[in-house]
Amino acid sequence: MRGWRKGVLWARAVGLGLAVVAAGAVTPAAAVSTTSTPPATSSPARLPEPPDADTARKELQDLEVAPPGSMAGYSRDKFPHWARQYGQCDTREVVLARDGQDVVRDDVCRAVSGLWYSPYDERILTSASQVDIDHMVPLANAWRSGADEWDTAKRRQFANDLSNPQLIAVSASSNRAKGDQSPDQWAPPNRGYWCTYARAWTHVKYVYDLTVTEPERDTLDAMFDTCPDTPAQSASARAR
Repeated sequence: MRGWRKGVLWARAVGLGLAVVAAGAVTPAAAVSTTSTPPATSSPARLPEPPDADTARKELQDLEVAPPGSMAGYSRDKFPHWARQYGQCDTREVVLARDGQDVVRDDVCRAVSGLWYSPYDERILTSASQVDIDHMVPLANAWRSGADEWDTAKRRQFANDLSNPQLIAVSASSNRAKGDQSPDQWAPPNRGYWCTYARAWTHVKYVYDLTVTEPERDTLDAMFDTCPDTPAQSASARAR
């Protein structure tokens, strides 16, 4: 999405949020500040920035191409997720605060108000109940790509990774439409997000040494073509 359009959406959402507060939808008792959590955010943050397109293309080339593995033995419980991060805040609440605007938490770290922009489908969400925290590379996809051989500690790290572009707040409807599908099976309806999505997906697989299928690799390569030209890409185009 172009920056100006996202700014317009945020401006409209802020107006809506102020109207909700003015109407008394959030009571003073609910908006409790705690010392065990960072202060409420005043502007939208982002998931950790993935590498640029040229670097991500190189990472994609380094990934092993293999058929999807078996789902035998898979369970989400084998990826302990929403681990405690600090105070009473688990991973979900940390991402809600990071990715939201004007997020207010109660005394047990639950987001009681705020606004969230879902880049997958360009929706503005006005309640945490509308927000899912998406694993960029879904747990089941990781299992089929090599995580079946990991120990529990590494699966926990993967499921709660705040350092890499693995966790992002999106609309519940888009997250559930995605499920455990790879980019050749599902991509964000917002094509303007494809460049970031492909870079993030590829980088997470690269960091965790996971495999890709041939259709997955080809789709990611095509999604990189939606990225703005970089000097290397421009030179390659002139050489053709």
